[in-house]
Amino acid sequence: MKEASASSICNDVPNLLSSFVDTFVDFSVSGLFLLPPPPLVENTSAASDVKPSPPLLPPSLPALQTRLPSPDRLIAIGDLHGDLEKSKQALRLARLIDGSDRWIGGSATVVQVGDVLDRGGEELKILYFLEKLKREAARSGGSIITMHGNHEIMNVEGDFRFVTKAALKEFRVWADWFCIGNRMKSLCQGLEKPKDPFEGIPFVFRGVKEEFFDGFRARIAALRPNGPISSRFLSQNLTVLVVGDSIFVHGGLLPQHVNYGLERINEEVRDWITGLKGRFSPEHCRGKNAVVWLRSFSNELAKNCDCSTLEHVLSTIPGVKRMIMGHTIQEVGINGVCDNRAIRIDVGMSKGCINGLPEVLEIEGNNRINRKLDSNPTQRIPSSFFSSMVRGPEPLVDVGLEVEHKIYYFAVLDPAYWIYTFLTHFTLGNRGELALILFAFQFRIGNKGVKTR
Repeated sequence: MKEASASSICNDVPNLLSSFVDTFVDFSVSGLFLLPPPPLVENTSAASDVKPSPPLLPPSLPALQTRLPSPDRLIAIGDLHGDLEKSKQALRLARLIDGSDRWIGGSATVVQVGDVLDRGGEELKILYFLEKLKREAARSGGSIITMHGNHEIMNVEGDFRFVTKAALKEFRVWADWFCIGNRMKSLCQGLEKPKDPFEGIPFVFRGVKEEFFDGFRARIAALRPNGPISSRFLSQNLTVLVVGDSIFVHGGLLPQHVNYGLERINEEVRDWITGLKGRFSPEHCRGKNAVVWLRSFSNELAKNCDCSTLEHVLSTIPGVKRMIMGHTIQEVGINGVCDNRAIRIDVGMSKGCINGLPEVLEIEGNNRINRKLDSNPTQRIPSSFFSSMVRGPEPLVDVGLEVEHKIYYFAVLDPAYWIYTFLTHFTLGNRGELALILFAFQFRIGNKGVKTR
């Protein structure tokens, strides 16, 4: 009996060593110790008319969930673009992490609508940080769902037009530690010889400065289909997601996308990233009308948004009332058009974009929507200014005001914002709305010392 137990322990040594090496590499790259992932729940349903998963699909990948019920608290976060500090500010703003970067969001559901990559130098650190939070949230009954943006798709395809020098260095450092880990694993006789992540990648790139060759090689190795980083961090991203009565997508959806099938879109992108579908992304991720590239509902001028197409799309997805998207920077902050059927949440918070103030969108269980701004008091209108003018309970932050079942957004910005808001979101027929906007505009003019975005 003792001999059998000792033999079992010895058999486990290679796997324990592999886990130790992986943890060592993770910490060296990100500075984080990741908790073990929660155990996968096996799907035991066996309906005769359901086709089995493709045999090449790695068994460790759980099924993608395209549709989720409405949670008590739903938080949506826009594009992060390689800015770790702004990412953390957004999460703190939503009361999801504490000052020590630990999850405190309880059972909240968080949706990040893509574009973690490009324009900033801390892309890997954000990916690792979100992975850490996913595991912490799962242990509290919460969840963090990450999605694909056009920049995730571009990088898996090897399109590095928007990569920064700092990001190339970050990936080069990752590659150094990853290769050290592979050499450590290769010393253990009980482990399969690690695959060379650089296999097939050239050493020279036309049009690229020689000093960046190593960074390019590392980035290709990490992010190409079935690469160590793409398969680990991006393969479980969703491209389209329905949560309650909201549908999330990075760019937007057209009727042909819905007809093609939301689940089908998610599965095809996942299969491509895991290396089952060749080098280039599925067709619905390419071109100006792709789900990650579309801007039909994102123009900052409401009159230029295709509200009729949006209405048609939403009517074909049962139970869905609004589309929430990123991709196009909204310099005025989070806002809605088409009677708030399209909510745009990319505020360009990354220093690689417009260095905008972090904002998040909150949807509470009673379908009340709040836009939550940065806590900087110079950027906000005091709640007392609104408390006597808006019916119903005061929102958590002095934005996201609900007036007669419509959602309006306010921020202390340039006077042009108020003119824009008046022209595009308000009607002269409602005196209460008119009084509110004029009052806020008067406040802005009378406080010339207030900083603007």
